Amino acid sequence: AEGVRDNAPNAIVIIISNPLDAMVTLFKKVTGFPTNRVMGQAGVLDSSRFASFIAWELGVSVKDVNAMVLGGHGDTMVPLVRYANVNGVPALELLERKYNDKAKAKEVMDAMVERTKMAGGEVVKLLKTGSAFYSPASAAIAMAEAIIYDEKRVLPTCAFLNGEFNVNGYYVGVPAVLGANGVEKILELSLNDEEQSALNHSVDSVKSLVVDMERLGF
Repeated sequence: AEGVRDNAPNAIVIIISNPLDAMVTLFKKVTGFPTNRVMGQAGVLDSSRFASFIAWELGVSVKDVNAMVLGGHGDTMVPLVRYANVNGVPALELLERKYNDKAKAKEVMDAMVERTKMAGGEVVKLLKTGSAFYSPASAAIAMAEAIIYDEKRVLPTCAFLNGEFNVNGYYVGVPAVLGANGVEKILELSLNDEEQSALNHSVDSVKSLVVDMERLGF
């Protein structure tokens, strides 16, 4: 962080290192960079995993699946079932049609949500290399291209919140517009009580992580 601050003071930085939420916070603290120029990559990866599981289950192309994951990068992340869709058709509705059983569809969706939360560990176990790196690299490239080419893409990003989603002063995974200025806008979603409660729980985990980091003297 000090090297970037001293040698590239105008840089826009995408953090990938885990624990992601704490590392982004620490980088911002050390560099003093504006919050729009410091962000973390996690949501693009987590959302793509969620979308992939939905695509496999429904037998459709992942390119046609839209899925969003909010919150911290850990087992408290919040895959938004209500917003998951296949070209505009709710994914849960398609599952209900497939199984002709609402309870079964919910059971399958809940399993995909849990698998999304644990997917990082699943990949590490399969790779046997100690770390997942292919998909995080791909996700980071998508974010970098959005910034370099000023694409104004809406991507799940670990971004600093100033009251959005009822969160103030923390880096949390949310949908954001990425362009030449870095994080150019936070897009707030309308959350129901259950979704907001889950996000609050995830944010509490982020807060605890930051507190632990500060206790270690960082």
